[in-house]
Amino acid sequence: MNSSMNSLEIDHGMQALALIDPDIARAYKQLGAPPERHRPKGFETFLSAIVSQQISTKAAQAIFDRVKELMVDVTAKELLSLDDQALRDAGLSWRKIEYAKGLAEAIESGSFDIEELDSLNDKEAIESITRLRGFGRWSAEIYLMFSLKRQDIFPADDLAILVALGRLKGVEDKPTPKQARDMVEHWSPWRSVGALFLWHYYHGAPI
Repeated sequence: MNSSMNSLEIDHGMQALALIDPDIARAYKQLGAPPERHRPKGFETFLSAIVSQQISTKAAQAIFDRVKELMVDVTAKELLSLDDQALRDAGLSWRKIEYAKGLAEAIESGSFDIEELDSLNDKEAIESITRLRGFGRWSAEIYLMFSLKRQDIFPADDLAILVALGRLKGVEDKPTPKQARDMVEHWSPWRSVGALFLWHYYHGAPI
């Protein structure tokens, strides 16, 4: 069920996409393949996802570093032992503290099993993650792509992906998430590589 999503796999996926989509073929020739992107599996990555919501990458990193300093090990059990005010002082909003503690409680109670995600199919894994408070479909899909290395994920709620897809396809307005999913259905089973390429295109393509 997993795919390596290493540079060899990405090249293979890009060649397959170029054969079925002339717009990809053209842009691929111009920009080359996107770089690999990975995130480790586990609690720390889920906690980082909560911290990062709706703030800049730089601000998120600073807050996350302060939160990690409060713990000996970054585990669900350790987080639950922390005082809410200490987390607030580290820069987390009350809402994010609620989400973080909820995540930790779900792990400690066994109602959410990070290890089990490996054995679930994409749809089941997304459903399992989105049952957690504070995790929408985008967060779940990003985890599947970068931590579980699933090869056919398309995070259509990502603004950069929508802008890049509209630009790639020469559409005047950026597509809606639903339109975007329809537009890339034929990219299956390489939609993760396609999404990686759209981020690459977003940052590197001429407007």
